[in-house]
Amino acid sequence: MSDLILHYAPDNASLIVRLVLEELRLPYRTRLVDRAACEQWGSAYRAINPAGLIPALETPEGVIFETAAILLWLADRQGAMAPRPDDPARADFLKWLLFTSNTLHAQLRMSFYPEKYVGPEETVQTALRTHLQRASPDHITLPGALALLDEAFARTGDAPLTKPTVLDYYIASLLRWCALYPKGHTAWFDINAYPALEDIAADLEQRPAVRAVQEAEGLGPTPFTFPRHAQPPEGSAT
Repeated sequence: MSDLILHYAPDNASLIVRLVLEELRLPYRTRLVDRAACEQWGSAYRAINPAGLIPALETPEGVIFETAAILLWLADRQGAMAPRPDDPARADFLKWLLFTSNTLHAQLRMSFYPEKYVGPEETVQTALRTHLQRASPDHITLPGALALLDEAFARTGDAPLTKPTVLDYYIASLLRWCALYPKGHTAWFDINAYPALEDIAADLEQRPAVRAVQEAEGLGPTPFTFPRHAQPPEGSAT
């Protein structure tokens, strides 16, 4: 698997994949997708990922996109960082991985880019963001999604710290973004409200993989628990 190429932008969803590549100690190359120049919408990148989203991972088996798909492919090919298909823990792992991808990450994206979902009217964008960031007894919004994950990890425990899962890195990265984005609209989030998730994030910050990516993308010393806006050596996070 020496022919892996990660198409990335700093502090974007590619961060999750990069962390896992480092944790697995896999050789890979990176190719910057310049968001400031909107390269993700250009024909060259669309030939790699027709959805125009970051990340994409070129592999000997073809291009993979969608964060959860890349993570599962890496874990299964390496036999690490996820329960194997015949492991009784696999079903529970898949449940929360897809919940993280399809609910928590998707809602964060709507909060970050409401104009992509409801159009240019600012009052409508504000209404969508406010709804997503407010706890609701009837709907799973961002606080509720985080609470469900926190309860699940508090109840069952996590994989041993010597063997973090791809889900751990996924959640830690999303916690980072809850605290940072959109600028001026993060008051709803307090990591202390989710102690089991905070513990995962704090433990990951001690790992060599995280330290390597901190330097590569300019994330700062505590990228998950007390994050600051990225100061990458190349490219733009927004």
